Amino acid sequence: MPVLSGLYGPYGRGAAAVLTTALVALLLALLPAPAAAAEEVPGWTVRPAGGGSAGRDARPYAYLEGVPDSVLQDRISVTNPARTPLTVRLRGDGRAGPWLRFAEETVTVPARTRADVPFALALPGNATPGDLAGEIVATAGGGAERRVPVRVRVGGPALAALTVEDVEVSGGTVRYALVNRGNTPLRPRLAVRADGVFGVLLDRPERPLPLELAPGRRVELTEPWPDAPALDSVTVRLRVAAEGGARGEAVASAAYVPVAPVAGGGLLALGALAVLGTGAYRRRRTRHEPQASTPATPATPAPAVVAEDGRSPRHPGPLARTGAES
Repeated sequence: MPVLSGLYGPYGRGAAAVLTTALVALLLALLPAPAAAAEEVPGWTVRPAGGGSAGRDARPYAYLEGVPDSVLQDRISVTNPARTPLTVRLRGDGRAGPWLRFAEETVTVPARTRADVPFALALPGNATPGDLAGEIVATAGGGAERRVPVRVRVGGPALAALTVEDVEVSGGTVRYALVNRGNTPLRPRLAVRADGVFGVLLDRPERPLPLELAPGRRVELTEPWPDAPALDSVTVRLRVAAEGGARGEAVASAAYVPVAPVAGGGLLALGALAVLGTGAYRRRRTRHEPQASTPATPATPAPAVVAEDGRSPRHPGPLARTGAES
């Protein structure tokens, strides 16, 4: 008890407060510092290296050009303006993504530092000539991402080819698919025409479609036809064209038959057609039958045939017909 009273006396209470503060500071110093999340590192960027990457003249994307079976090289810059280190992971994405390789897939950038990371794009020997795109994705520890577009031009002869496939007419909608069969991006234009039994039902001139088809890409589209006929047999023709002389065409047919009147009006229409057909047949028969110049003499009935043995008469056989003799 004397020790306690001495400790919490006029001077003891101040010494206890100082001791407690020192212990708390020691514990905080021994605890590991938390890793900086991406949200805690404001302003970090990833850009193509060079070309004034820190200013207005920065390259908007990395551009690479080469022939199949070659390796193309470039660099990106990761800038960390914060006071703590920044760690990012690098990977490729898009059509060119599988061909991208980095000098380091995980990069730690010290505080207030910029790191230039070399990367390479290996074009395979069977790469199709033309343009393609991809992205370099940098992901920080907290999940935040930065992306750098990568555009690649593969050397070789350009081929523009476009096809229209799987055309289907259903009600007021025309469904179809466009496929880029070449090695260059295409911006297709479409023209639609529909012909019925009695003439043209739809004639839409060529117009550009709001899309760009990458090489090898297939897209399914629809063309509205709100004023499609209720009763007709139609042929729909789709024509597409694109730069480079690419052209394609496809045709589909459809029969428009009203469903509701089949039980009533449809049967009446069939009946009317049957009557008209019967009348025409009768008129044809009347037109071709020969006209007799004099009235025909009425035929006399054949006599009954009596058996030689005097038994009851029997009916005439198959040859005993009206006007014939036995």
